[in-house]
Amino acid sequence: MKSAQTMSLLFSKSSIILLMGLCSLSGVHAALFEDDEARRAILDLRQRVEVMRSDADQARQASTRELTSLGQSLLDLQRQIELLKMEVATLRGSNEQIMRELSEIQRQQKDQAQSIKERISKLEPAKIELDGVEFVAEQAETQDYETALTVFRKGDFVRAQSLFSGFVARYPASGYVVPALFWLGNAHYASRNYKDAMANFRALIAKDPEHVRAPEAVLSIANCQLELKDAKGARKTLTDLVKAYPQSEAAVAARERLASLK
Repeated sequence: MKSAQTMSLLFSKSSIILLMGLCSLSGVHAALFEDDEARRAILDLRQRVEVMRSDADQARQASTRELTSLGQSLLDLQRQIELLKMEVATLRGSNEQIMRELSEIQRQQKDQAQSIKERISKLEPAKIELDGVEFVAEQAETQDYETALTVFRKGDFVRAQSLFSGFVARYPASGYVVPALFWLGNAHYASRNYKDAMANFRALIAKDPEHVRAPEAVLSIANCQLELKDAKGARKTLTDLVKAYPQSEAAVAARERLASLK
């Protein structure tokens, strides 16, 4: 009985020892399993870090390339801006030159237009008022008449005769003809060519007996007659002057001459 109990007790102890051994082995095995998991986790973490590091390097390289490309683009843009500035400056200079040239052309055109206008005005007939008479005359008529009159006033009576005679021949219908005949007669009178002087004074009276110079022309005829010792003819001419132009200054002079001739 005791032997059975002893055997049972030994068996129990052996079982307990075996169980304890098995538990120890389980613990070792569990510890070994936990070390492998940790190792794999570390390796996985390392791989992730490497991947992240590689990604970061690639991102940094890509960023560097982008920055380099952007910098080059900025340089290119800056060069283009400088070129545009140069072109704008060139265009502005060209525009200013064009404006100066245009202004010069406009000034020349204005001068030319004024010159043409002046030339045309010289060729166009102009309204003239002389000795109370209005008429239209060509510029050439006016110039020729004024030239002859200037020569007369300078005392060159011979040349004045030629100029006035030529004027009357060239412009027989001119409004200047009557004044031209008056001064032509005076030029002959100053040269003591009394007969030609009377002829021109009579031509004046025949052309326009109402002209303001007509009374003076009649008085000048009387003076020529007196110079030619034709007192009778002078008295008749003076008497006719008083009758024809009683209110004129020439008539006053004629009355004085008549009084001196009696």
